Amino acid sequence: MPSVFNPTDVSALTDRVNKLSPSSTPLWGTMAVGQMLAHCNVSYEMVYTDKHPKPNVFMKFILKKLVKNKVVTELPYKQSSQTAPAFIIKDDKDFAAEKARLIDHINQTLELGETHFDGKESHSFGPLSTTEWNNMFSKHLDHHLRQFGV
Repeated sequence: MPSVFNPTDVSALTDRVNKLSPSSTPLWGTMAVGQMLAHCNVSYEMVYTDKHPKPNVFMKFILKKLVKNKVVTELPYKQSSQTAPAFIIKDDKDFAAEKARLIDHINQTLELGETHFDGKESHSFGPLSTTEWNNMFSKHLDHHLRQFGV
């Protein structure tokens, strides 16, 4: 799996993001390209902001038991799979603004590096290893970039 902590892999990811245009259409699913970019930004907002409320103890337990392994392993997501409510983007989004935010988030993750993320507490799953953080970020981005054919 490509590494969000490797400059070469990050360059390839950002190249794929830069191939998107406001007229890009999905191969599956219902999100417009701006909504997809905003959706991808939620993963980073949960790391870098307090915008999204953290789940309570019970919900965090459920997420760790039922969702974590689907998110942090290398197994790819299925097309049109279910998403958490915080990731559902219903309103139109500014393509250029969301694209710039996503690239900034990807670069911020690279700059902070593996040591920053090793054992870092995730919003929903508790502490994650560097590999789990990488899988979560990389797999999610790849899924949605493939959704839009890039």
